[in-house]
Amino acid sequence: MEYRKGILFVRLKGNLNANTAPKFEEYAIPIIKDYGIKYIVYNLSELISLDTYGEKALIKGGNEAKVNDGKVLIVNNRINSCLDYDNVSNELIALDLLKV
Repeated sequence: MEYRKGILFVRLKGNLNANTAPKFEEYAIPIIKDYGIKYIVYNLSELISLDTYGEKALIKGGNEAKVNDGKVLIVNNRINSCLDYDNVSNELIALDLLKV
């Protein structure tokens, strides 16, 4: 994770599934809550697999950002997921869209 210009960039690698989603939640959700993060960019370009547990973990993070009147973007969503966030092709486009 990296926080720049008011945006939390979360770059995921490997698998986000029933085994790894709880670790993600334990680490990311408190940061989003404690620092009042409004904007999140989930970069999925190096994610191999994502199951429903992983999707729910990403949604929890997104819900915390929305509580702060924020927005979530997904970079390179080549994995068929049910995430209802805007998709962009790279982080520079995400940065431009959020205009923070």
